[in-house]
Amino acid sequence: MLKRMITGWTFIRFMYLIIGSFIVVQSIMDQQWLGMFIGTYFGAMGLFGLGCASGNCFSSIANSANSEDKNNLIKDIQYEEVEGKQNRQ
Repeated sequence: MLKRMITGWTFIRFMYLIIGSFIVVQSIMDQQWLGMFIGTYFGAMGLFGLGCASGNCFSSIANSANSEDKNNLIKDIQYEEVEGKQNRQ
């Protein structure tokens, strides 16, 4: 988890953290406790790189599939021309 907090920062992830922090501070000042939970959610997305804030909508299944695809090289593809029926007039 510490590695995810330190690496992979993008502009969007940084903005999630800033906006989430702003919502938390404003909610506490206005005593709007529901807003504090919403701000905490967005701040956590930015801080921990959860959801789409990390730029790739993290899931361990998707990441393992991507690593397997890197090992498979694209092979030469051979095409066969298929002739269709000619238009009759």
